[in-house]
Formats: sequence, C-alpha cells, structure tokens
Amino acid sequence: VGILQGEWVWVDSSIGVPIGARVKVTPSGQRLLVDDEGKERRLSPEQEASLKIMHPTSVEGVDDMIKLGDMTEAGLLRNLLLRHRQDIIYTYTGSVLVAVNPYKDFPIYTEEQVRICRKLGELPPHIFAIAEACYFNMTRHQRNQCCIISGESGAGKTESTKLILQYLAAVSGELSEQRIEKQILESNPILEAFGNAKTIRNDNSSRFGKYLEIFFNKDGVIEGARVEQYLLEKSRVCHQALEERNYHIFYCLLAGISAEEKKRLSLGNAKEYKFLTKGNCIACGGRDDAKDYSRINSALKTLNFSGKDCHEIFKLLAALLHLGNVCFEANTQNNMESSDVSKSEHFNVAASLLEVEKPTLATNLTHRSFKTNREMVTKPLSCEQAADCRDAFVKAIYNKLFIWIVKKINSVIYKKLTSNSKSAYLSVGLLDIFGFENFNTNSFEQLCINFANEKLQQFFVAHIFKLEQKEYLKQGVVWDNINFSDNQKILDLLAGIQCNVLALVDEESHFPKGTDATMLEKLNQHHKGNKNYIASRSERDTKFGICHFAGLVQYDSNGFLEKNRDAVSSDIMKMLDMSANKLLFSFCHVSSSQGLADTRKQVPTLSGQFRQSLDSLMKALSACQPFFIRCFKPNNDKQSEVFDRELCMRQLRYSGMIDTIRIRKLGFPIRHTFDDFLKRYRVLLKTNICDPNTSALTCCKAICEALIEREGEWKIGNTKVFLKVLKTCNCKPCCVVAFSRGTVCQDMCVRLTSGINSLFPPKTSHSSPEPVKKNSELLKTELIVTPPSNSISPTPSVDEHDEEEEENDDFEDDGDEYSFYRFSQRYFQGNASHTHLPYRLKKSLLHHDDEGDALACLTIWWIILRFMGDIPEPKASDAISVASSNTPQAPPSRQGRRLSNLVGLDQVNYCIYLIITLKKTQSNYLTSKNLIEEEDVMIGEGTTLQRPLSDLEKIHIIIGYALDEIYCQICKQLVKNSDRRSRMQGWILLSICLGIFPPTDLFRKYLENFLRRGPYDYRGYCTERLKRIVANGQRKELPCWIELQVKSRRKPIETTVAIQDGRNIEIQLDSSSTSEEVCQDVANDIGLKDTYGFSLYISLYDKMWSLGNSGAHVLDAISQCEEEMRRQGRLEKDAPWSLSLRKELFTPWHECRLDEVSTDLIYRQIIKGIKAAEYVADKDDDYIQLAIMHYYIKFGSEYSVENFTRVVDECITTQLIESKSKTRWTQFISSAHKEGPYVSGRQNSDEVKGELVDIARKKWAIHFSKFFEVTMMSGPPLPKSRFIVAVNWTGIFFMDERNRQLHEIPYIAVRKVQEKRYGLTFLCLCVCKFALFTFLKTLFNCTISLITITGEYVLKSAEAEKMAALIENNVEGLRQRSVFATAQQDSSKSGKSLQLLIFLAKWHFSKMWHSCLTLHLANRTALVQPIFKLFVPRRSVGGGRQGYKGGNREKLWVISREPLKQPLLKVLVNNSELSNLACSPLPILKYMGDYPIKHVRSPVELTDQIFGPATKHEELRDEIYCQIMRQMTANSNSLSMERGWQLMWLCSGLFPPSYDLLKYTQRFLESRPRYPLAALCLERLQEICRSPRNLPPHFVEVDAIQQNSPKIFQKVHFPDDTTDVRTFEVTSTTTIADMCISIASQLILNSPEGYGLYLKTLTKVGLSNQCKSRFFSVTQANLPSLVLFKRKLWFNVNPGKDVKADLTFHFPQERSRYLRGYHDCTKEDMITLGGLLFRVKVESDMSQFVMIPKMLKDLVPADQQKIMSPDEWKKAILYFIQQSGITVDEAKIDFLKIISIWPTFGCTFFEVKQTCESSYPAILLIGINKQGVRLIDPETKEILIMHEFSRITEYFSKGNSFQMTIGTLFRGVTFVCETPNAHTIEDLLRSYVSMYEKARQAPLNHRKSIFS
Repeated sequence: VGILQGEWVWVDSSIGVPIGARVKVTPSGQRLLVDDEGKERRLSPEQEASLKIMHPTSVEGVDDMIKLGDMTEAGLLRNLLLRHRQDIIYTYTGSVLVAVNPYKDFPIYTEEQVRICRKLGELPPHIFAIAEACYFNMTRHQRNQCCIISGESGAGKTESTKLILQYLAAVSGELSEQRIEKQILESNPILEAFGNAKTIRNDNSSRFGKYLEIFFNKDGVIEGARVEQYLLEKSRVCHQALEERNYHIFYCLLAGISAEEKKRLSLGNAKEYKFLTKGNCIACGGRDDAKDYSRINSALKTLNFSGKDCHEIFKLLAALLHLGNVCFEANTQNNMESSDVSKSEHFNVAASLLEVEKPTLATNLTHRSFKTNREMVTKPLSCEQAADCRDAFVKAIYNKLFIWIVKKINSVIYKKLTSNSKSAYLSVGLLDIFGFENFNTNSFEQLCINFANEKLQQFFVAHIFKLEQKEYLKQGVVWDNINFSDNQKILDLLAGIQCNVLALVDEESHFPKGTDATMLEKLNQHHKGNKNYIASRSERDTKFGICHFAGLVQYDSNGFLEKNRDAVSSDIMKMLDMSANKLLFSFCHVSSSQGLADTRKQVPTLSGQFRQSLDSLMKALSACQPFFIRCFKPNNDKQSEVFDRELCMRQLRYSGMIDTIRIRKLGFPIRHTFDDFLKRYRVLLKTNICDPNTSALTCCKAICEALIEREGEWKIGNTKVFLKVLKTCNCKPCCVVAFSRGTVCQDMCVRLTSGINSLFPPKTSHSSPEPVKKNSELLKTELIVTPPSNSISPTPSVDEHDEEEEENDDFEDDGDEYSFYRFSQRYFQGNASHTHLPYRLKKSLLHHDDEGDALACLTIWWIILRFMGDIPEPKASDAISVASSNTPQAPPSRQGRRLSNLVGLDQVNYCIYLIITLKKTQSNYLTSKNLIEEEDVMIGEGTTLQRPLSDLEKIHIIIGYALDEIYCQICKQLVKNSDRRSRMQGWILLSICLGIFPPTDLFRKYLENFLRRGPYDYRGYCTERLKRIVANGQRKELPCWIELQVKSRRKPIETTVAIQDGRNIEIQLDSSSTSEEVCQDVANDIGLKDTYGFSLYISLYDKMWSLGNSGAHVLDAISQCEEEMRRQGRLEKDAPWSLSLRKELFTPWHECRLDEVSTDLIYRQIIKGIKAAEYVADKDDDYIQLAIMHYYIKFGSEYSVENFTRVVDECITTQLIESKSKTRWTQFISSAHKEGPYVSGRQNSDEVKGELVDIARKKWAIHFSKFFEVTMMSGPPLPKSRFIVAVNWTGIFFMDERNRQLHEIPYIAVRKVQEKRYGLTFLCLCVCKFALFTFLKTLFNCTISLITITGEYVLKSAEAEKMAALIENNVEGLRQRSVFATAQQDSSKSGKSLQLLIFLAKWHFSKMWHSCLTLHLANRTALVQPIFKLFVPRRSVGGGRQGYKGGNREKLWVISREPLKQPLLKVLVNNSELSNLACSPLPILKYMGDYPIKHVRSPVELTDQIFGPATKHEELRDEIYCQIMRQMTANSNSLSMERGWQLMWLCSGLFPPSYDLLKYTQRFLESRPRYPLAALCLERLQEICRSPRNLPPHFVEVDAIQQNSPKIFQKVHFPDDTTDVRTFEVTSTTTIADMCISIASQLILNSPEGYGLYLKTLTKVGLSNQCKSRFFSVTQANLPSLVLFKRKLWFNVNPGKDVKADLTFHFPQERSRYLRGYHDCTKEDMITLGGLLFRVKVESDMSQFVMIPKMLKDLVPADQQKIMSPDEWKKAILYFIQQSGITVDEAKIDFLKIISIWPTFGCTFFEVKQTCESSYPAILLIGINKQGVRLIDPETKEILIMHEFSRITEYFSKGNSFQMTIGTLFRGVTFVCETPNAHTIEDLLRSYVSMYEKARQAPLNHRKSIFS
C-alpha cells in the first residue's frame, strides 16, 4: 500500500526528534512533504520507502498522551504542539497533568467550572479535575493526598498552585462557615510579595520552594494549613541579572505607601536605590505595584498582622534599601588594606531604622573578629570585603524576615490544629518547587535544586511503575522480563555513599582553612571513577559535572563554601542583640538559640538544613496518594503563539515524561478496549469467525492470532487488548468497499486503512491510487444528517428545500373575537406583533409587575428560539462546558417557582436589555476570539446558558415557569412560520406545556381557538390535553424523560401496575393522569369494590412511596425518580421505577366480609410484608399464629411437613430462620397447627383471611397510617413543636423522627376539626411574590385546628387539608355508627367537677376509647411524687440516717426562706462552678420578698442575676424552674406568690425546662388554674420550646409584668413625620420578621419584604438585621432608644404601585438623599423637583412663594444651591408651580417617578476613605441599591464603576474597615475602604444578596420531594 496524498508521516528534523509532515502531490506529479512548520521538501522513492506512517492519534491529537499510537518523544512533542495551536493548555499523560503556559488569560477558572468538576465523572484535562480528584480521594478513602507541581521558571507553577488552592477553598467554602479559607488564600499575596520576583523568563517567578499542607476535617471542610519554605534565593536582595528585578515587595512598598509614611522612612522612588536597579529594570509589565501594595496590606490584615507588625516590617525593608546605598572608602591601617563607611544620609537612616548605634554599625561593617587559640582578633576589611559583609548582613536579615513572616502566617492558619493531633485531620499537600535547572553558570543553589529534583524524580518514577503494575494486575496480564533502573546511583553520588558530594562540601565548609579549590580537589579525588561524575579538566578549571537524569550539568565551584556556610559575622549578631528593634532582636534570639552566636559550636550548613527539610518532605509525600502536574513553557520570550520545539523537548526529558513512556514501552504500550478494537478491525475477519453472537473477547483474540505472527507481541486482558509496536506484518490489509454504499463508506475505508497501517505497518510502499471522486448521484438522499446531540424529542424528518406547498396559516381570522391576533392587539406590550420572529425580543410580550419576571421572559424567549431551531445553539465555551452539556443536571422544581428565579443574582439591571450576539467561530476550544463579551450577554444570563443545551434542559427551563407569557411566545412563533421543522418543534413544545400547566382564564378561550386552527395531527391531541390539565390541575414537577419520548408520536405511555396477587395490570398514562384515575382503572380491571384506603405506590430500588388515591400526578412522581437518578450521576432513562397497588388505610369500621377481592389483596400484602420484615412482631408466637392461619388458607387442615416448610419460607423472615433454623420453625408451626382451632377444617378460608387481616390491622395499626409533617403553632405543651402526625383507624398519633410516640389522641377525644382561615384579608391585599409571603400564604392556608377535650392543637402542614379531611371522615363515621351518653361526677366531696362525653359504640372499640377516660386532677402529689427522683437526697431534720420520709419529702418541696446549701438537682452537684451559681438563690428570695434587702435593687437587676447565668449555661435552667416552683409551693404570702408567678412568667418566656422536667412543669401549671398567669405560662412554654432566648428578660418585660400587664406594646416611628407614632404588641417570642409583618399588615402595605427595623440611640442608628432574632434580644441595651421602621431594600419599588408605601416611606427617604446632594441631576430636574417639594411643604398656601429663597435648603440639593441666585431659583420654581395644579400626594408620587429613572434611585449612600485605587479620589461615595454597588465621585457625582452583586465574590467588615473582592473566585480585584459604617455596608450588601438567593432558592424551599 503506497502513501496517499494527504497522509501524515514522520520526518527527521534539526532538533534530533522527528516532526510531522503531510504528503502533497503537485499537478506535475511531484511528491512533496509539507512539515509542521509549513516548509516543503522533496520526496524521493528511496525516502518514501523509509518513511514511517503517523498514527491517527498523532494526526488529530489526544487529550491523554497514553492513548498515542506513536508512543515516542516525537509523538508527545507533536501532541503538545497541536493542542497549543488549538489553545488547549492541559493534557494528560496517564495520571500526570501537563500544563503548558499560554502566556495569556483564559476564562476557564470560574465558579461554573468548579460546579462542573464537582458533578462530572470523566472530564477533559483541567487542573480543577486534578484538584477534585485530590479532594474526592481524600474524603472517600480517608487518605492524605499530595500534588507535586514542577517545571522551569516561567512555566506556571505558582499559578497552578494557586488555582488548586482556590478550588479546594471554594469546595470547602460551600460547607464551611468560618474564614480560614480566606486566610489561607490571602497568604499567597504575602508570600509572593516577599518570595517572588521578575526574572527574564517569568514576571512572577517564585524564588523559593513551598509545600502547603491543607488540613480538612471529616466533613471535607478546611480547618487549617501550614506552609513550609525551602531555599529562598537570598542573593537576589543584593544582586539581580539584567532585565530582572528584586523581590516585588520593595517596588510595591515604594509605589504604595503614603507620602507621610515615605517621609517617616526617608524613602524616595525605586530608581534611587542600588539594590533595585542592578538589573536595570524597575517596572514590570502587567503589574501595578501600587495596587499590589494595597492587596498585600489587605492580606496582612486578614492574616492578623497588626499595624505595628506591618510598620516594623516596612522599617526593615527601608533599612535594607538604605544599606544598599552605603559606600565604602579605601584606607590603610597598620599597613593593611582597610575601609571606612562613606558619609551618607543613607547610613544614618539605616542605623536609625535598625535602632543600633552608628559607630557600632560602621565598625561591624568594616571589621571582622575571629577567635584564635588564645584571643579574639579583629581584622579590617577592604572595600570589596566590606561590601560583601554588608550584603551578607542584608541577605541574612531578609532571609530571617521571610522565615518570620512564614511562621506568623502559620500561627494564624495552623492555630486551630495545634491543640489536636495532626492525625485527627486529613490533608492535601501542594508542592510548588523549582524545576531542574541548567544555566550557563551553575552554582551551589543549582546543585541543591537539582538534588531535590533527583529525589522527586525517583519518587515519580516509582509511582508510575506501580501504576503500570496495578493496570496489568487489574487486567490479569502477566508482565515479566522487566529490567528497569532508576536514578538511585545519581542520588548515591550526591548524598548516599560515604564521602558523597554534599558530605564533602559540608566537611570542607567546617574547616576554617577550607576553600573552594580544596573542596573541588577532594571531589575529583573521590569520584573521578564514577561515570555519573565529570571531574574538572585541569587544576585551573573550577568546574565539575554531574550526569543528572535530565542531562549533564556543569557546576562552578567558586563561592560554594561561602554559600553553604550561610554565616553572618558574630560581631553583627552581637550588635543586633543590642538593638532596640524588637523584630531584629527576635531574629537574633532565634539565631542564638540555634547556636549561631557561639563560634565554638558547629553551625548547621545550608545543605545540611536543606537535606533535613527534603528528607522530611519526602517522608510526608510517601505517606500520601500523589498527583503530578508538569508545567511547561512553550518559549522563553513569553509569546502566546510561539512553540519552541527544542525547549519543549528538553522540558519533556526533565519532567520525566520520557521515563513514563519508557516504562510503558517495556510492556504493551498500545491498548484498546474490546469494543474499540472490534470497531476498528473486525472487518479484517470473515463473518463466520466473528459473527454478532461471538463474544468480544473471542473476536479480539481471533483478530490478533490471524494478523500478528510473533508471539509475545500481544496480550488479552479482562477488558482490553494489549499490543506492542510492530515493525512488520505479513498481513496486507485491504479494504473492499462498494462505492454504491455512498461516500460515508468511502470515508470509513480511508479511516480504516489509516488505522490498519498504523497498527500493522506494511513492508513495502506502493504508488497511491487516485482519490475517489464523490458521485453526486450517491449524495441524493431523503435523510437529514445531523451531528450527534442530546436532543430528547426526535427531530422531524423534513427536506429543508422541499418545494411542496407549505401548510396555510389559519391564525389570521381578524373577525374572530377570540383569535390570537385579537389577544395580541389587546394585551401585547408596545408594538409587538403576533407573528414569528427569528431574533431576540427586547421586551416581554405581556406586562409583568415584577421586574425580574419581565426580564426573565427574554431569556425564556431565547431558549424557545433555540428549541425550535430558529437560532443556532451557541458553541461550547470550553471543553468542560461541552462535557457539562452532556451530563445529566438536576433540574429545579416547578412548585412555587417564580419566573425571575431563572436569572437569580445577576438579574438586577432591570432597565437594561442587552441582546446576545451569537458569534460564529471556527475554533472548537476556548480562544480569546470566541469568548462571549459581557456586553453581548443579557444582564442576568451570565454564561450559564451560553452553552449547548439538550432538549430536555431547554424544556425544563421553559416549562419551569407557568405563565401565559410562555404560551404566547410559543403561539407567536407558530404564526407565519415558513420553516416546517421549526413549526413541528413548536407544536411539540406546545403539547408538552399543555400537559404541565393550564393557561389562565384570561387566555384559555384564545388558546382553545388557536388549537382548533392547528395542524390536523395536533389540533385534537392538544385540545384534549388542555381539557385534561384544566380538569386535573397543574403539575408540580417538570416533564419527565419518558413522557417526552412519546410526544412526537402523540400516544399515551403504556406501563403496568403490580398488585399483591402477582399480576401486572396494563394501564395507559398521559401527562395529566392522577393516582385516583390509575387506582380506579386497576380496581375496575380486577373487580375491586371496596377501594377505600388502596393507594398507588411508586418504587425506586429499595424505596417505596405512596401517591395516595386522589389528585396526585403520577408523572410528577416519575419525574422525581428521574431527578434522583440525575442526582446520583446516572441517566434518567435508566430509572428503574415501578408502580403497585397497596392497602394504605383502614376505616375504623372496616369489615372484611364486604369485599373478598379486597381482603385477598390485603392478606397477600401482609404475608409478603411479614416475610420482608416490613411488619415486625415482638413475640415469636405472633408469627406462629399468623403462619398457621396462612397454612390453613393455602393448604387447609391437612398435615404436611413439606407444606409447613413452604409456609416457613413464605412467612418467616430470613433473619429469624437463621437465628433458630428452618427445622425448628417448621416444628413450632406444625405443633401449633395440631393444637389450634383450624385442625378441624370447619372454617371457611375467606373467613380466616378476614381474621388474619383483622389481627394485622390491630397489631400493626401504625403501618396502616397516613403520615403528615407538621409544625405545632399552639396547643398544650409537647417536647417538640415539629413532628409527624400519623392518622389511622385507631386515632391520631404525634411521633418524632425516631418513631417515638409523643402524644396520642383517640377519636373520642376529638371535638372538632377545622381549617384555619385567618389572615386572608391581609394576604389578598398584598401582591405576594417574595419567598417570605409565599411562606405566609402556606402558613395561613395550610393550618388546621384540632380541638380535643384536653385543648386545642393548631398544626401547620403542607397537607393540612388532606389531614383534616381524613380525621373528619373517621370521626364523623364513628359518630354516625355510635350512640351517646353523658356522665356527671358528683363534685360535693372533692370540690372538682368532671363532665365526660362517652361514645357507646355498636362495635368493639373499647381499646380506642379506654385512654380517653384518664382524668387530670389538681393534686399536688401528682407533681411531688415523681419529681423527687431528680433531687439530691437530704438527711432528716434530726440528723438521723433514715433520710427523709413522709412529711420531710413535703418540706423539701415547699417554700423556704433560708438560702440553699447545695443545688436541688443531682446533675449539678459534681460541677463546682455551676453548683455555686445554683446555690445563689438570694435574687429569687429577694424578688419574691422572702428575704430582707439591705440595699435597694431594681427589679431588672434581680432578674438579670436570676436568669443571666441560666441563659449562658443550659444545665442551670431546670434548677431555676425547680427553685421557683418550690418557692410557690405551700406559700401563704399572697405578695410573694404574685411575684413568684411573675418570675414563672418571665422564665417561661426565656427557655423551656428539659424533656425530663417538662411534664412536671406542665402538671404544676395545669394544677393551678385559679391563677390567671398559669394558663399564660403554659402558652409561653409551648412557644419558647421552638427557640430559647440567650439573654435575660428585657426591662420592658419586667416593667410590664410588674404592672400586672402581660401584654407589651412597642412604639414604632416612621420616616414620614406626618404619620403618627403607632404601637404594636410584642411578646417574648416575637422576632424581627414578626414585627415587620405585623407593621406591614397594619399599614396595609403590599409586602413587608424590603423593610427593616432600626434602633436609634443618642449616638447612632443601628440596624436590626437578624430577621430570626427575638425583638427583645436585639433591643436589649437598657438605653433610651427609638424603634424606626423604614425601607431597607429597594426592590420592586414602582412609584404609584403602592401609594401607602410611597407616601410613608419612599418619598421621605428619597427626599433626604436628594437634598443631601447624592444624586447627579440636571438643572431642569432640580427646578421640577424643587417645585414639587415646594408644593409638599406649603400645600395649597401659594402666598408662601415669597419665602422660596429662605426655603432653598428644603427644595434644592445642598451642593447645587449656588448655581443660581436665590431669586433665579424663586422665579424658576414659581413658573413650574403655576404650570401644574396637583395635590400634595400627587406631588410626592411625581417626585418619586422622576427620581426612579435615575441609576442611583434607591441607593443607600456611604462616605468612605480609600487608598487602594490611585485613579479614584481618596474620599468616595458608595451607593448600594438593587443593581449593585456603585463607586461615586462625591464632587462630580460621576459613577466611576458599578459592581453587580454577581461579580462580588466576597465581602466583610472588621472594625472601621470594609473589604470586597470583585471578579471571579480566581481572578479577583480587592477594594478596601475605611468608614465608621463598615458593618452597615456589609449588612446591606448581605441583605441584597440574601434576597436574591432566597428568590432563587424559593422553589427548593417549598418543594416536597419523595426523596427528601
């Protein structure tokens, strides 16, 4: 087979590695090769014979280089080249991620990508995928992980580390409520500032190694972190190469600090300092040093660096810069060369900043002391030596400073973990370390760096080798004859063998007379014979070489010892010890503790320290599961489009990728799954060998045996074929394809031939045949070939160019009253037509009051266009987005969903409608050219929907919102639509909508008319669906997958319902089918008459839920099953749901004899349930009794051991059989049968069935119940307010989540059941569209009152109506079947009367009624006797040992005026602190008047002392209750009793007693009905059980109860001065939200949403921002204050819509802001507004116009009054007044209407001071409204920038500082400002964000899922 034109081959190149080339044939027949660089070369026949064909994978490129067919250096290199050209920066090599630095920004690091990586399984290569793998493996396998990131300088290691860290922080932050993630992230800017610098190769090069270990708790939440740093490049502080800079911090400091601070530190600009100019590079493109300084300052604050710490750091940095400018003058001293410090201001400043004496500093820089055998000798230094000494000093200080900063950071981010063992946490380690280095001149640093890389390389290779072994073991392939050697010999040379290189360097460093030359001599002497060591060539040659794994490196030995010693002069250390600078002193102290100050001790060398750290690091890595990221740079010039092959090849070798290939090649590098192998090569075998019935394994084996002759060249694994690379093959593959099968076959032939040539290369080449020309006749087809998609509904098969006449539109009948045209004329907005449009709308068709709804309609329209094919799908923004579009996503629920939920937080610019411009691009991956710019996206859509969506996703988005708008949009697109395919898609969409929600009454007739005019296939079908959905009601869930499959066929869904006798009844479902309809259909089919209590159930796996027998939509349940599949990451079509009919409820009067079919089904259900352990008995006898009944029903009275064994198998659970054996159970049942009543065989089997059913019905009554989740709003006290109500035939049961019974109410105790309907008037007045009012509506409309003989229970439930109907049905049914009697007890003796109503049932309900006869007597013993077990035993009064008896018990529980010696309760005795607090009951005695008071105390002081400790210590609460009740027992003092009840009233409004004490407390209160406060205390006790308070009683409460007034009223003020102050009732449990609702209700506002309570004191106005907080907790401070109620969040504020709100709140609040001059407005507007304000101020008194000049401050903004003279203002305003005749209220509304169109309308303004952005003024205005946060110039009123809430990723306040981060989580800009209102800004911002979040989450909050 010859080489064809266009085929790819490998050719030699100048870099020694083959490159790709494509065969080209000229018109003259000349064959050429065009290589990857575009160069042409001629191809001779001899060359052609030697060419190697390129594997298809190398032609196209792969995302995992392990998949490459050409597993060579050339294959890897070309794959990276191809992906680089496509702007794909990430590639896998097995488990290793290769990241190529793109040298430009890519927006692929967003929160959306985080969510995708969290949900998806298989992902395209991405660094987030590696981060997610780390996190997932850690949490799932409970094993520490590490990620090793390596590469050359400039390859992107630092950025990769930050991205992984940010991903982990983002994932943890979803679960965390702490700020540790922020602190860890903020450590990066600090470490980069002090440890990174600009180099020739990298603008942000890390000049140190870093290992960051992040610790997580068991829930996957970050708890802390720790940083380890390695080998900081100290020399950079003093010396930089050309075009390089010093560390960033120096430049940031000089650019960012204030002029005042510069003056204090005597600093100038960067050009003035020698340490900053040696590289002749001051600026760094792309970096803003001033902004970076602000970011560093912010980060330092976040990491708890105090202002003093920061100042000390900057002082040291300034000192180092000044020292760099110190010069030395040559001199002689005792005939020796010496030097002196030149006179310079820099020297004086340096000494001052270091806080040392100038003479001392000068001496220590120019002299050096050293110790001889007898004395200390001081030697003068030359100028050069003095400069070296200064540099060493500077480098040492900077190094110590860097180490101190790292320790300081660790003290914050690791603080929480120090108290616990490290093993208590899991961790992910991130190693960002220098890559292999080989420069023109390599020194000691390069030796250390390359030694570290050798260690990491060994670790890497060992890991890869293990992975290969694991793969072969998993596939069952024998892998032998492996001879693989690693780099252990190099490591031995460097640090392993005796006298290794590093050991010799250390040894020589410790000799005082050791030099670099003597060190080199020893190295040559010891290692000259080692093949990995290259000795120096001559004595003058100072270099030696090491053959590293990546190649030979020559090291220059000059300076080795000096750098290794890393020593600072002892004189300098002593000087620092005397310094007054605390930071310097701490450095010296640490150094002294390490032995640096003691010259007699052997100082640890730098290489020794580095080896120790490296050993510790390798030990840590070895204990982790590793991941590897290899960072590559494509060129040295930072060019985004250049790929330097030679550079990248070198990096491939350095990175160990070649070793990965080498290891792989030792085995079988080519691997295919069976399916893939067969798809490629099955055509090579005859059909009879490999037919469709043959297994894949057999076929693969047959192919290999037939085509590969050499043994050992292939292996068959469990699921894969393993192949070696073959050089020759005797097989000549051929491809015989009939051209009559079309061009698709031809293309397949070409691909197959290419694949075969790659797998089995031919021995010889032949001339290529002429390419086959496409036959135009073969292209004619009636099929539409479309690319693969996720389309759910089949695309209609139509010819786009069909010339047949289109269907006539019959929608244009203008004369029809209910035509769609007429509707559009009446109700469409603006000039919107009723006909088809192929582009985006700019305005919704119908009017919507809610701004979010109106804007979201535009997004719905966009999705409808895409569904119908009117506009193309947008291209995937990146590979991950493509993957996400193919992944099942859990759709939102429909229930309670608002249209504006679609757009969420981004949907705030309601006045801006920007239409998406769909950009058509050629690239299939992310490029900077095809990114969607923000201005092209409608505000609110973001990029979430800007990706390919499946039809199911589109339908979920569209149908999620039940509005006429959606029907109108679909109908509009069907009118005059000439595209037949689009029309068919539109009718499919319309039919789906008709199965989900009905139109409103307004649009229904128009829609019916529209449907009657539709296509023949759809008009009847859609009309019927409309009737069904109107009759059965709106669906609550989105369409399910299965119903979408039948829409195009317009047929019902066929399925089956299983019944208990084993049959499956076939039924048909449509979108509106209900459980009632299905149950009735099944009942009719099987002859079931007594259908009561039979319900439809749906099962998924091992779970089953009841759908009832009423109006529940069956397909809603199926939709939830599919959603559960999506949640589990599976396909919805695979959901294994099934339907069944089961008995769920019995009536109390159930009779089995009435319906034999019903009894038989119930009997079978019980038997199956017993076997499945659904019905569990307490005793074995119960099972035996039921088993013998089952035996009799099935086999009669005949005795058969075999039959008894079958009964055991059918009735007894497997667990019971295993515990006692089947034989014993058979004996038990057979023996019982012999002795039982059924041995005679006289009873009818149907009667026995009925008996069995009755036994089960009574024994397992709770299993035949209907369950309702409820919240008790009021009623007799219970341990919990949220519980389950079980309603069955025996009664009503309150149960907790553990199925423990809390309370039982028999039906005889039920007096009345009714639904609560209060609050509806208020709700009708309110347009409730917010989450809170949705909740209120649920609250008021879903509440029932259950009135019993013991009290009234008010229960709130989503199914309150069903619960009430069920209870009422049972109670009423019993009443109709019962007779009545009344019993009256004689009360003459006891003084108590009891009236009891008794049901005398016609049937036996004795058990049901028995519990109703229990009486509650007001007997003190009822409380005293059982509660004594909680108390501490006490001796009798006489001191005897008999303890207390009789009367002594009573004395313990009676009033005492003596203080307690120990607590009443046992639980407090062993806790000394709480015991002391409990034994201080004097405040109780003093408050009640039972103890004399020496000094007058206010009641509030006493109540604080009584209740304060108990609010903090829960253990004390029972003690307080007991002491109060004790003092009120047998207390004859009426005043004392009155005050005791006051304390009980206060206590019951603070916190409840414990569960154990609660019933005794209730009994105590119930037994004292004559005290009015007793009943109130019971009510308060019930309310406080839900949420205890955490502060003592408010002084208002204390004052009110002292006045015997349990009702408390609070005055509330409003912004409008004309509105009277109103009072509102508050209770101890009233929350801020309750107050807002109450106020809004009384004022008749449309909605309480957006309003807030403010507390105004003498000094400030504080915001009560916690809606769930108790009112009295927020207003606790006993200071004079006013409570204000005003608008806080300005959302849905449309002037004129809510007039009451406009006049009371909006106008006065906006007028104040306007007059303060916050808005930017024109003179014309000010004149108009001034006239309106004048009208408001003087009302109709026009005589006041002469006072306008004096009123200007109330009419015109303060800063604008001077633009005209007072008389000019008067004239202009008067002219406006004369032109308008309006009322005061109209003037206020008009004022608001004018201001409402301004962008700053509704803004709350704050004046702040900022220094982070030099282009902004120092004093700014921050304006916050519903659109976002604006920064405004206070002078010009210009809006400098507006940040939408969606772009603000983080915000917080601390003291007077406010900080927010704008952008994405990974590319954020930080804004910092100072203001006393920092906390208020944070709260307001959080409130807006929370409001949007609630709106977005509202559907989820009100959804009741069968899986929840």
